[in-house]
Amino acid sequence: WRGAPWAEFDSCRLEAVPVEFGDYHPLKPITVTESKTKKMGRKGSTSSTSSSSSSSMIDPLSSVLDGTDPLSLFAATADPVTTAANTDTTRKKRDKDDSLVVGSDFEPWSSKRGEILARYTTTEKLSIVSALLNDFGSQKELLNLTQQDYMNRIEDLNQSLKDAWASDQKVKALKIVIQCSKLLSDTTVIQFYPSKFVLITDILDTFGKLVYERILSMCLDNRGSLPDNFTPESVNDTAKETCLNWFFKIASIRELIPRFYVEAAILKCNKFLSKTGISECLPRLTAMIRGIGDPLVAVYARAYLCRVGMEVAPHLKESLNKNFFDFLLTFKQMHGDTVQNQLVVQCVEIPSYLTLYSPAIDWILQCIAYRAPEVLLTEMMERCKKLGNNALLLNSVMSAFRAEFIAARSMDFIGMIKECDESGFPKHLLFRSLGLNLAMADPPECDRLQILNEAWKVITKLKNPQDYINCAEVWVEYTCRHFTKREVNTVLADVIKHMTPDRAFEDAYPQLHSIIQKIITYFHDFSVLFSAEKFLPFLDMFQKESVRVEVCKCIMEAFIKHQQDATKDPVILNALLHVCKTMHDSVNALTLEDEKRMLASLINGFIKMVSFGRDFEQQLSFYVEARSMFCNLEPVLVQLVHSVNQLAMETRKVMKGNHSRKTAAFVRACVAFCFITIPSLTSIFARLNLYLNSGQVALANQCLSQGKIGVCFNCIIILSCQKTEYYYESHKLHYYENILWWLFSDFSFVYVYRRINEAHVVTF
Repeated sequence: WRGAPWAEFDSCRLEAVPVEFGDYHPLKPITVTESKTKKMGRKGSTSSTSSSSSSSMIDPLSSVLDGTDPLSLFAATADPVTTAANTDTTRKKRDKDDSLVVGSDFEPWSSKRGEILARYTTTEKLSIVSALLNDFGSQKELLNLTQQDYMNRIEDLNQSLKDAWASDQKVKALKIVIQCSKLLSDTTVIQFYPSKFVLITDILDTFGKLVYERILSMCLDNRGSLPDNFTPESVNDTAKETCLNWFFKIASIRELIPRFYVEAAILKCNKFLSKTGISECLPRLTAMIRGIGDPLVAVYARAYLCRVGMEVAPHLKESLNKNFFDFLLTFKQMHGDTVQNQLVVQCVEIPSYLTLYSPAIDWILQCIAYRAPEVLLTEMMERCKKLGNNALLLNSVMSAFRAEFIAARSMDFIGMIKECDESGFPKHLLFRSLGLNLAMADPPECDRLQILNEAWKVITKLKNPQDYINCAEVWVEYTCRHFTKREVNTVLADVIKHMTPDRAFEDAYPQLHSIIQKIITYFHDFSVLFSAEKFLPFLDMFQKESVRVEVCKCIMEAFIKHQQDATKDPVILNALLHVCKTMHDSVNALTLEDEKRMLASLINGFIKMVSFGRDFEQQLSFYVEARSMFCNLEPVLVQLVHSVNQLAMETRKVMKGNHSRKTAAFVRACVAFCFITIPSLTSIFARLNLYLNSGQVALANQCLSQGKIGVCFNCIIILSCQKTEYYYESHKLHYYENILWWLFSDFSFVYVYRRINEAHVVTF
């Protein structure tokens, strides 16, 4: 204004109007005197001024944009008074919408968050540059940050947002959110962008929740809080005005990306203003994304809008569909010159770049496909064909829609996969996605073998062992689900062929373990399983002891769970003895007691399932072999003693108590097995119990010499020696003394027992 005529300056001023402060409110309409100045010339001219009074609020944006600016749109969303018929219709529609809430079958964003952060990482330096952030450190400190430093800084901003809000610094809180949203326009380290999106949207979610809860708290009155399905009519004027004020502030943000993200963050607050507010805002926000030039930034903006939309209005699928179809219209931008030049500067290959889109596209399609009819998949497939069967889009479609829909069109998808350009997105990833669907749903029976052949033609040609095993792991389940031992054996042979060179299996233990779990899930006949030529060689690839033991435990758990009848199949016995021996040999001085108990329980479960019928000698030979193999696990030795005692009693039952010379020799061998095994146990009371049980079995089978001499003298020595050391458990020892007196009540026992006790100076 320097040099301007003061008279002209004064003539352009608005005339002051007195205001009654009792009626004053910044959001209420006020009386404004409008001064219109007509300039006759630029120099040496006079101006005529006319004034008129108006009772309506004059908006400078309205005169320019013809009332289509965001502020006018928000102001126009006030609900009119409707008729009773319209009210009834609205109520029915709302009841219908409430029934379309997101169920537990919808995978939430929180489950994807950790996977994205773990997958999209970088070793390059990151930066956060903003004038607002000087409160948290100098600009130099916000440059050249490592990934972890960057994540810590973003977390600090999230906490600063909460602190500013708690201290009633709402403007500062809004500035923090705006500045953080601006970071989403930065793609200088493009590999990290998906993780950056996750971190920044956490802050936006926090802000949206704070604003919503703030306005909701203003609705409290004598009636209490609002119900979950409240209507705008039940919201008081103060809450509505505050809500409008937030939208007005956000609408005045100059830059597109922060304005879009911040408004999307508080989209739920439209519920306080209008019943149709959300349904009117979603198309407008969708249209706003068209102004974002970078396709990667735009697709993640669409993903965030879908995420918010599914939370606040899952029934508004039309807006979500339009959001995705808008993305398809701009799909070719990913291969434009601008993107290509950016990738050259950052030394990023096009396949790596395209994978950055996967989390966003997968989420958008998941929202669209949720409880969608099958006809939508048909439409999506047609659109994919129009785009030249783009592999990235096709992969997301197969990941999003129901497995039943995908399986029914398996051959169609295989045809589309064949026609895809493999330069941007590898075909084996497409076959992997198809295999994941076929593991959950069955394709038409007439197509099953052809599907396997077409898929394995691609998988077996993969040179990279990691790519190969990631695909093979998925298709093994399909093979086990629909085919026999022959096909599974062929697949296992191919896996061994690919993973053995250069010991590639050492980097693929999780996938190999998963293959074993899938096989034993579908093959419960272990005679068929172990007769497969390549199954045991496949187990030999697990050469790391800890992994090998875990695999053996899985096999034994499956055997105990699914084996219904006792077995004497030599194929099963030899294989499972090898498996159990592997578990037993892993026990050392550092093994925890819980681990020992678990391993012993699995081995005992196997021992109990072995039965040779009336071939008692073969049964005893098996127990002798088991004792030599599992000597380091006491619970297994205890089980073997009980099993041999039971075997002796079964022999007595068969002979009806009258043993022949052959059976008498056999039961004496059983008793000898017990008396040889029991002393190796360290538990005192386990030995006493087993001696007593074995003594009863010996006496029942007329083995008097073994019963009296073996049991009597061993128990006497145990009792006499342990009374001095375990005097505090003497009541237990007295119990065993009484049993022994009852079993062997003759002079020799009493004499020996007294003499031994006198030698130990023990008072009874």
